[in-house]
Amino acid sequence: MSFKLMTLLSRLGATAALLAAVAAPLHAEERPAKELFGARALPAAMQTQAYGSYAKGCIAGAVAIPTDGPAWQAMRLSRNRRWGHPAMIALLEQFSQDARKLDWPGLLLGDISQPRGGPMLSGHASHQMGLDADIWFTPMPDRRLSAQEREQLPFTSMLDKSKFLTVDSRRWTSTHARLVMKAASYPQVERVFVNPAIKKKLCETWQGDRSLLGKVRPIYGHDEHFHIRIKCPPGSANCKGQAAVPAGDGCDKSLAWWFTKEPWAKPKPKKDQKPVKPRYVKLSDLPKSCAAVLAGPAPASEQEVTYGGGAAMAFAAQPAAEDGIAAVIAADGGAEPAGIIPVPLPRPSLQ
Repeated sequence: MSFKLMTLLSRLGATAALLAAVAAPLHAEERPAKELFGARALPAAMQTQAYGSYAKGCIAGAVAIPTDGPAWQAMRLSRNRRWGHPAMIALLEQFSQDARKLDWPGLLLGDISQPRGGPMLSGHASHQMGLDADIWFTPMPDRRLSAQEREQLPFTSMLDKSKFLTVDSRRWTSTHARLVMKAASYPQVERVFVNPAIKKKLCETWQGDRSLLGKVRPIYGHDEHFHIRIKCPPGSANCKGQAAVPAGDGCDKSLAWWFTKEPWAKPKPKKDQKPVKPRYVKLSDLPKSCAAVLAGPAPASEQEVTYGGGAAMAFAAQPAAEDGIAAVIAADGGAEPAGIIPVPLPRPSLQ
């Protein structure tokens, strides 16, 4: 299948975003950054670099994990969020193989990042530098899912919905526990986010190396999937990492707090306080380099969007427009056609 034909597939996600970005009367600098980054269907053909932080950043030179691999299948393809730093893509491929050794049939991959990172049109506040990835708690079926199934397959919560913050023992297994802890075992993984109930279950039952439990952090949601975050890769001078996780296994007062009313209480407005108009993130709020990433050229072939080369990645694409910001909002200024979601081929080494 040719690259041109592949790029005509799946026009669901980016079309509306691009139309919004082009039609809006504001200058690009004043538009919501999520519209600008959500409209980019291909990565910037630049040297691989993560800019900013997990919740305020972008990525140049991102690569896509193939739709299918020996031990994974990518889900929700219309979102076009299968892009990441080559270090993250490599980790996911390794993790998928290691998971099989735990009797897990394979990974269903959720969101990683948009082609150029940045704020997303919906969902996550993080995932902006290609260093975050979601893994479903649902094991991979023993067949290849159709495109429709990947869009419609429901999530499976690990919680007992009839009880407050309680893991459903009918769904949660020791294999789920081993899977989460395997993710935490990689030295490049900084944190693994799970629902507080799942963290509590691990604290109560995990018999392995408990020093790794400190990496497993409780957070809202995350009962249907867990979230892997890796450290800023070597050579990422413009990437801002997080502080190291506190010492200990995290099975302490910091976890107990999640089982109080405080985290779930609705904020009470102050008397006579006027409603605050929500403020959206603009391009100018992001690292300055993100404007260049947004306006950068797109790759010229499917190999360049599938097979990452890390910092040595080279592209044969047209140079960016002299006025990069103007190119973002011009009707013909994007390097990729509107609404296109590329479907990369499997890597030769994994066929």
